[in-house]
Amino acid sequence: MSESPETAAEKSEANSVNPMLKSALEFGPVAAFFAAYIMLKDQSFDIGGTAYDGFIVVTAGFIPLLIASTLILWRLTGHLSKMQIVTLVLVVVFGGMSVWLNDERFFKLKPTLIYLLFGGALGFGLLRGTSYLEAVMDTALPLTSEGWMILTRRLMYFFFGLAALNEVVWRTQTTETWVYFKTFGLTAAIFLFFMTQGKVFKDHSTDTDEDATEEKETAE
Repeated sequence: MSESPETAAEKSEANSVNPMLKSALEFGPVAAFFAAYIMLKDQSFDIGGTAYDGFIVVTAGFIPLLIASTLILWRLTGHLSKMQIVTLVLVVVFGGMSVWLNDERFFKLKPTLIYLLFGGALGFGLLRGTSYLEAVMDTALPLTSEGWMILTRRLMYFFFGLAALNEVVWRTQTTETWVYFKTFGLTAAIFLFFMTQGKVFKDHSTDTDEDATEEKETAE
């Protein structure tokens, strides 16, 4: 039985969240991780007779914080993206391994696995002749099928590139450099990627077709 328009509208209104609160829940844990690391990076903590450096302690705090923020976001919106779910699972697994084994390498490996998974999923979809990106973001970007395929292919290569870059940085640079790279570098890279896709959005936008149809109908 389908919902009435009134019921659907009420459900949509109930699940709407203040954009500022949503952003705080999504990016707050990462900002808190960075701030805490800057404060504790040079300190060592003796817990149960085992010495833990600041990075491990901050990671231990980041895990429950991310779990809490994700659950709150899910409770408020009634929805979590596949990317949010995968990220949470990998943070819990690899962050937990870093804390349990007192080895920061597991947590540093997490972005590599995330980008490999996303890139691999997009590549699998392309092999099947479909765009999984379109299925996830169809309402966010009005693109033609060809446009989605182009954007998906480029994003697949981009994710694989980020995975390789993360491996280079964490294996060759200091922990502090990696934290800056993870917090600002990867975020800026994703932002710049979409900023440079303007030609795809312009040439393959479905809004252009709709506008042309509306103009034709108005003229008639």
